[in-house]
Amino acid sequence: MPNEYSPRSDRTMYFIGVTTGKSSIMKVFPKWAEYLKLNAKIEGFDFLHHDAAGKYREAVAFIKRDPLSLGALVTTHKIDLLTACRDMFDSLDPYADILGEVSSISKRGGRLIGHAKDPITSGLSLERIVPDGHWKETGADMLLLGAGGSCLALTMYLKEKKDKGGDVPARIIVDNRSRPRLDEMRRIHEKIGFDIPIEYNLCPTPDLNDKVMAALKPGSMVVNGTGLGKDGPGSPLTDAGVFPENGQVWEFNYRGDLVFLDQARAQEKSRNLHVVDGWDYFVYGWTRVVAEVFDVDIPVTGAGFDAVSDLAASAR
Repeated sequence: MPNEYSPRSDRTMYFIGVTTGKSSIMKVFPKWAEYLKLNAKIEGFDFLHHDAAGKYREAVAFIKRDPLSLGALVTTHKIDLLTACRDMFDSLDPYADILGEVSSISKRGGRLIGHAKDPITSGLSLERIVPDGHWKETGADMLLLGAGGSCLALTMYLKEKKDKGGDVPARIIVDNRSRPRLDEMRRIHEKIGFDIPIEYNLCPTPDLNDKVMAALKPGSMVVNGTGLGKDGPGSPLTDAGVFPENGQVWEFNYRGDLVFLDQARAQEKSRNLHVVDGWDYFVYGWTRVVAEVFDVDIPVTGAGFDAVSDLAASAR
């Protein structure tokens, strides 16, 4: 058995990703562990994009059998991991089942549980960005660049918010450079009865995204959910792309060569943009999974959340 899958002597949470050692969580988690009295450490498991199913199964089997391995946060591999390991989970939450992905692995009484937390964490992050009543007041749209799991999760949050009578974009436009993810998003939307007006555009090149963005109403939001700038080089837009006047711009990532973020900031003053990176998304994403893995309460607002957020920022 590889050494990385030897029994642990300390309570351990894992980060399953691609370049986990570069993430701020490796500096943030020890501060959180001390503050929350978790008596635990974190380790990273790095896999290639779309790695072999057997490698995911080996990691999940180890977490399941090792008493001191308490769970994991999964990024990048959320869909591939569940596809390879679905039979190894004793239960999945409704989001994981519908989306076909897991971002959180935890254990309760020897049972392995998979959660998809992104609809929750993306929603919490969105509410920190967009002022109350913004969509109703402006009639603005939301452009999602990318049809992967994070963008799909954000649409799930918006559907639930609309079902509760909340304020949502007048229209959602989804651009993706390949057809399969668009088709999968459409399939899931049809399954859940998605009733916000939505367009699905096949845009294999950045100039096509520029054209879609140029037609957005003032005040609209543009989201980079492609992973470009972190998981791959470049941006889904060209430097000639023009952001919507008075718009909201959200880069899901907080680290990497964030070309999309630079493009937005170059127009921040001239277009009166509100530009946000993925830091709050990072904090919400991790705190929701830490709370699940260790079965502890971490507030999502107020002084309790501010405390863990400030600790994270001090280690950024």
